[in-house]
Amino acid sequence: MPSKSSARLAALTVAAVCSAASAVALTSPAHADSVRIHDVQGTTRISPYAGQKVADVPGIVTGTRTYGSSRGFWMQDPTPDDDPATSEGVFVFTSSTPKVAVGDSVTVSGTVSEYVPGGTSSGNQSVTEITKPTVATVSTGNAVPAPTVIDAGSVPDEYTPAGDSAANGSINGLPLEPSTYALDYYESLEGMNVQVADARVVTATDPYSELWVTVKPHENRTRRGGALYGSYDSQNTGRLQIQTLGPTSGFPVANVGDTLTGTTTGPLDYNQYGGYTLAASELGTLKSGGLQRETTRKQGRGELAVATYNVENLDPSDTTFAAHAAAIVNNLQSPDIVSLEEIQDNDGATDDGVVDASATVNKLIDAIVAAGGPKYDWRSIDPVNDQDGGEPGGNIRQVFLFNPERVSFTDRAGGDSTTAVGVTKVRGKAQLTASPGRVEPANDAWKSSRKPLAGEFVFRGRTVFVIANHLNSKGGDQGLTSQYQPPTRSSETQRHAQATLVNAFVKSILDVQKNADVIALGDMNDFDFSGTAQILEGDGELWSAIKSLPKSERYTYDYQGNQQVLDQILVSPSIRRGCDLDYDSVHINSEFHDQISDHDPQVLRFRP
Repeated sequence: MPSKSSARLAALTVAAVCSAASAVALTSPAHADSVRIHDVQGTTRISPYAGQKVADVPGIVTGTRTYGSSRGFWMQDPTPDDDPATSEGVFVFTSSTPKVAVGDSVTVSGTVSEYVPGGTSSGNQSVTEITKPTVATVSTGNAVPAPTVIDAGSVPDEYTPAGDSAANGSINGLPLEPSTYALDYYESLEGMNVQVADARVVTATDPYSELWVTVKPHENRTRRGGALYGSYDSQNTGRLQIQTLGPTSGFPVANVGDTLTGTTTGPLDYNQYGGYTLAASELGTLKSGGLQRETTRKQGRGELAVATYNVENLDPSDTTFAAHAAAIVNNLQSPDIVSLEEIQDNDGATDDGVVDASATVNKLIDAIVAAGGPKYDWRSIDPVNDQDGGEPGGNIRQVFLFNPERVSFTDRAGGDSTTAVGVTKVRGKAQLTASPGRVEPANDAWKSSRKPLAGEFVFRGRTVFVIANHLNSKGGDQGLTSQYQPPTRSSETQRHAQATLVNAFVKSILDVQKNADVIALGDMNDFDFSGTAQILEGDGELWSAIKSLPKSERYTYDYQGNQQVLDQILVSPSIRRGCDLDYDSVHINSEFHDQISDHDPQVLRFRP
């Protein structure tokens, strides 16, 4: 495999190097003889033979993995039992390049293991394997068992059973119900030869040569061809990750809405970066859906255009400045105010105490001018070194860009990295004590996380308060295919505390001036239906304007086949009540394989 992918691909697959950190703790009964694959797999997620040695398990080789640290092969019993809950396939971990070939009839002796990709702390399901194998080839050139077709009719609409409360919410020990739950259905095919046909791409090809398709073409389809993640109970059961067992040089380079026509066939694997995965020995042919990047409309003379854009760890060494500038000028139509997230300091991820980001910002401003845009001015506050999370040494922060020909910034001294901005009343109007200023930067809610940046702008004589945010990421949350159902979203605790502070700050402005125009925007790292969004909105202090869009257009990010909202622009009642609010999620990145950021920018237009 190419060097740039081999490390990730090795991690993506089930590297069966069993250890106390990653293997399910099980007792080891005595040696077991004369079992078949469906006996090894059993009727739950945990093999009844886990920890035992098995001898002469027969099967036909259906696929080999010859790269990375997870080398081995899949084999399948050509004589299945009549129990739909028991898989007829299993992965045999050889550690070195396997000496068998597809179509070989083999018998395998070894130890049955339950390996948890990513380690037990990840919450992932385990994969049943045979490790430390002795392999005997009985014959060669045999027909491979016909693949099980995965399609809209075979995958249940209900995603998962609830976990066993007596097992801390784990589904591992529950009897599989493949006709009732999608996760049980996929588990019942673990290791087997499977096939999808004419499957629509719902997450574009990533740098690791993987993409996501759906086998349910009508399931929560978005306007541009993806699948919407619209609630915690709408996980999109038809999603399936596709990788290849062959060279990645031939892997389809796909965008959302493209189709893998014909058949894609191979063993069903499970990995820590998305769960159930079709490891393709045969790939369908890519048919383009013709997806184009969106362009929003230009704001009118009396409209204020405010945008948020996560530029994904931008630093002066990056090669994406011209592309970001073109996106801001052409696709976003040069908004009056742009809140940028993930602006890194002048030497990027070099952890040497540098926190100044002027070189990064000015390089972007110059690129915007070169692209035909306005000469933006900017404001920001440097963080304390290594205190705001993100890539170590990068010191990411939010930055305001603004077009001085259209809008002015009210500078008011006193804002720094550790001083909290406040609100005062001056001649009956709300006013920030510092502009720019940071919201409660010393509060524990912002530990190792970006502090909100607040500023006052004036457009056509009207003050607009803007609060730029980049809330705590979802890192550490259990995945949708976790063995714990429902999965634990541990990152919410800090994000909820942060949302509480942002809402309280907005409320402090509105308490002084009920009709103040206030915008809280940025990468909120949470969904429009989430508890975080509800806390931000509070008792009506804010409203997430993405909800003004049709549901099929409410997304800013595409993750594991689910299009979802992470970036939001929330507005105060005075803005929401106006009849002129116009919102656009401008899809230029998340759906495309050649994205310059993993987020789509958002634009709000209104008349203050």
